[in-house]
Amino acid sequence: MKYLSFCVALLVFLLVFSVLNTPAQEQRAVSAVTPQQLTADMPLTAQLDSIVLGSGCFWGAEMRYEKLPGVVDAVSGYADGRGVAPTYQAITQRSNKMNPDNHAEVVKVTFNPQQISLQALLQHYFESHDPTQLNRQGNDVGTQYRSIILTNSTAQAAVAQQVVKQYQPLLTAAGYGQIVTQLKPLTTFFPAEEYHQDYIAKNPNGYCPDHATGVRFNRDKNVTPTMADNSALLTGKHIVVIDSENYCPYCEKFKAEVASDYRGDIPLHFRFASQLQGLAISSPTWATPTIILLEDGKQVFAHQGFLNADEFYLLLGKFKLGDSEAFDVAFDKATDQRFCKEYQIFKNTPDGIFIDKLSGAALFDTRDRFDSGTGWLSFTKPVAGAVIEKPDNRYGMRRTEIRAKVSGIHLGHVFADGPNGQRRYCINATVLDFVPRPAAG
Repeated sequence: MKYLSFCVALLVFLLVFSVLNTPAQEQRAVSAVTPQQLTADMPLTAQLDSIVLGSGCFWGAEMRYEKLPGVVDAVSGYADGRGVAPTYQAITQRSNKMNPDNHAEVVKVTFNPQQISLQALLQHYFESHDPTQLNRQGNDVGTQYRSIILTNSTAQAAVAQQVVKQYQPLLTAAGYGQIVTQLKPLTTFFPAEEYHQDYIAKNPNGYCPDHATGVRFNRDKNVTPTMADNSALLTGKHIVVIDSENYCPYCEKFKAEVASDYRGDIPLHFRFASQLQGLAISSPTWATPTIILLEDGKQVFAHQGFLNADEFYLLLGKFKLGDSEAFDVAFDKATDQRFCKEYQIFKNTPDGIFIDKLSGAALFDTRDRFDSGTGWLSFTKPVAGAVIEKPDNRYGMRRTEIRAKVSGIHLGHVFADGPNGQRRYCINATVLDFVPRPAAG
């Protein structure tokens, strides 16, 4: 029994001695602490890294970095200058436009390497601008817009050099020149003035400068660049919206507030700037969104930047209706002539729905139509949620105006003299189209 106790004691001693003399790395393995537990106990800052990137105007770049999963913060600022004050007023002086010692507009990107690798971040950086342009991005010309990577370690510099080597053959194959991006160690980063921080979020009705080449890294060898078939756009009228290949809040806002409700008969298409092959586009294509009106493949008009619904439908009204009675009714609150041609067509249609001539939204149902004898189309009610009512006190009268909810165009007025005590919606026929009701299946 004493021998057994001695053996147990000796075994315990040897185990303790082994642990105490095991290297630190092996001790961690013995204690079975997982990497997740280790990083969970570390201060957040110990898990983060940062790099300073210049790719032209810092407004759009800052916002795009902030949307990347794993990016903790993005701050607009100035770096890599000598003898020039790190202020927007100083770097934009005419004398500094081509000054090689001018500061560059840059973004300090703080990221969690466990969520986004430096390689992935730099791939996004190169894909989001044209690194073959020297001291410019699109219409922004000057040394402040130079393409530059400012690293905080030799390890970062090595990764950046590797990414450049990966990207150059892809650019060359697409017809672009040599990458001119400068690669330097960071000396000092100067945060930009407060009004530059989160600039796009503070200015919700603009556009995002997007100078991307459209050349992507081969993350998946089986994926080929997406080319658009524009053959259908070569005939008739079309609306093309230039979308961003990266994140653009103005594009997302246009999609949510305008495009999502559009059902008009002029087709609306989203394209990247790299997908406009075969179309005669004369306007710059680097701003997203850019709304382009095409006829037979040729640009008729273009607008850079976000348009709200009222602005979009006014533009579309000019494009589709031109100088016509329908345009005057829709946007200048004019009124159809009594018993006009469109009224004669629409007063006895088969069963169906009257829709907004511009947005295609359903407005009135033939089952609510009645003959008021006034010479204008009359309905007892609109399609639920399709119209809005507004006071109209013009011409010394107190009336209630009816407008289309989606497009905002003027439709007519509502009165209290409908059949059986119901209301009478007196509607202009020139701003409507008609769609027969599908046969019951």
